[in-house]
Amino acid sequence: MNPSVNNLKVGIVGATGAVGQELIRLLHERKFPLQELVLLASARSVGKKVSWEGKTWIIDEAKPEAFDDLDLAIFSASGSISSKLAPEAVNRGCIVVDNSSAFRMDPKVPLVVPEINAHVLRNEKPGIVANPNCSTAVALMGLFPLHQAFGLKRFFVSTYQAVSGTGAAAIRELEAQTRALMAGEDYAPEVYPYQIAFNLLPHVDSFLDDGYTREEMKMLNEGRKILEHPSLEVSCTCVRVPVLRAHSMSINAEFDSPVSVSIAREAIEGFSGSELKDDPSNLVYPMPIDYSEKVSCGIGRIRKDTALNNGLALWVVGDQLWKGAALNAVQISEVLLEYGHL
Repeated sequence: MNPSVNNLKVGIVGATGAVGQELIRLLHERKFPLQELVLLASARSVGKKVSWEGKTWIIDEAKPEAFDDLDLAIFSASGSISSKLAPEAVNRGCIVVDNSSAFRMDPKVPLVVPEINAHVLRNEKPGIVANPNCSTAVALMGLFPLHQAFGLKRFFVSTYQAVSGTGAAAIRELEAQTRALMAGEDYAPEVYPYQIAFNLLPHVDSFLDDGYTREEMKMLNEGRKILEHPSLEVSCTCVRVPVLRAHSMSINAEFDSPVSVSIAREAIEGFSGSELKDDPSNLVYPMPIDYSEKVSCGIGRIRKDTALNNGLALWVVGDQLWKGAALNAVQISEVLLEYGHL
């Protein structure tokens, strides 16, 4: 970061949500140079107070004029809100980092995981920068260093996605539903179509006509864009699991070149943002309970795939509220600062 910059006015849209709360925390913990932080949300949240480490903010309404004096706005709201308000913010001179799906596949909008493709932000000041989907970001933290080593051809992935990816209401539902069922009481699902406690739902996001979900297709489309790899092939099944925080993924990947487990481990160890945790003989492997509120993603269970030519199987875990959302957005903001766009 540029140490001479210390007077930035930053807004968070969707400040009352789970990701919004993490954004407040991470901007402060990572010492982003804030002169002023403005918290924005829908009209129904106006006047609410949000506190962190002894500081308190009052929520204002997210509307076009709220961006007049801001240098940067980080959006963590619905795609419809981003579609409406992000261009308004840009027109008022504000750079937007957007966590929704609204602009990810827009060819004019960079889609960024800083450890992978920060270079797309280097030369030209952007108006909007898109944050990838949570499962895509976490998966690529394991796959990109292997892509650099062997040349990624295609991969198959099953995700095990924590309820916090749905939002704060889903966290409350899992906790309350678990307590109720353990006490022998009924608890009707509200956030999910079926009981999530002690259950798995092979259903994340809405279904498309071909039987895949929107979440599953994001892995393909966003992966191609971030890796600048238009011929990449991906088959994905997304599953919601009764875990509070951090997504896990089982990945089977095929590469252009012959693979080596030892070289794969070296590639992971040498890649910023990923942590090799792979010693199965001593029961060492990444688990969501260990990667909640953690900057790095954990990579383990690396082994040669028995069904794919030049294939590797691996297990990837990452905090989707951090690397899959808030942390990645703050890291993008840090890159914008480093490149002199803020």
